[in-house]
Amino acid sequence: MLPTDFQFSQHSLQDYVDCPRRFQLRYVLALAWPAVAIEPLEAFEQRQQIGQEFHRLVQRYLLGLPEELLTRSIQDEDLQRWWRAFLATQPVGAGTRYPEYTLSAALGAHRLTATCDLILVQAGQAIIFDWKTSQHRPKRATLAARLQTRVYRYLLVRAGASLNDGRPFPPEAVKMLYWFAEAPEQPEYFGYTADAYAEDEAYLTRLMQSAAEIGSELLPPTENLQLCRFCAYRAYCDRGKQAGRLDELEIDDEEALWDFALPELEQIAEIEF
Repeated sequence: MLPTDFQFSQHSLQDYVDCPRRFQLRYVLALAWPAVAIEPLEAFEQRQQIGQEFHRLVQRYLLGLPEELLTRSIQDEDLQRWWRAFLATQPVGAGTRYPEYTLSAALGAHRLTATCDLILVQAGQAIIFDWKTSQHRPKRATLAARLQTRVYRYLLVRAGASLNDGRPFPPEAVKMLYWFAEAPEQPEYFGYTADAYAEDEAYLTRLMQSAAEIGSELLPPTENLQLCRFCAYRAYCDRGKQAGRLDELEIDDEEALWDFALPELEQIAEIEF
């Protein structure tokens, strides 16, 4: 069974949806991942690092650090390009900014948490921003189906009243925006509705309850062999010894792989502009 203090996140729920066995190996049985998830590992780790550095740059910029100072700190060419694109497009407007803000709520017997790159509040309206530094821009349908989109919007309505003078945001007042470092002029917006909120609550509650009931008897692996190519647990399932290659990566959210190596940024208090 899961640890008594386990908190679900969009990452763990996505693991469960993609492959219940991977969720079981990772969270229930707490096994170490024995395989390299992707090759060449050095190139992937470098991309991990600059992706994290980009998030930190934006976080510090939103907290008021001078643009010139931040720009001088950049050494990597890709990071410099992403940073220039961010400054040129200025995706964040005026309002109260809550960078790296954590939302949390109990659903049934379990707790669901999410740390948003940024929440921007403007006159009773709220926008969740997420910075994507993956090589490929995902399709809208793929983003809509990802647990991140559902979890983040749901939790802002359910647990975001403290950002709105103690009043919960109506679902229609919540939006989510994905900004892509490799496609800065093509952000993707998702609105929200009361019906979608109710559907998400029922779906997420069922999903968490189902995942929490997993025991130690091994579940069958996913039938989607493409996911196995980039899974660090594939050795437990006899799904191949060779890792997928970075230039062959076809999953739309390569940052899902980062969770095996990168810690989350710390939440920092808001600054009003």
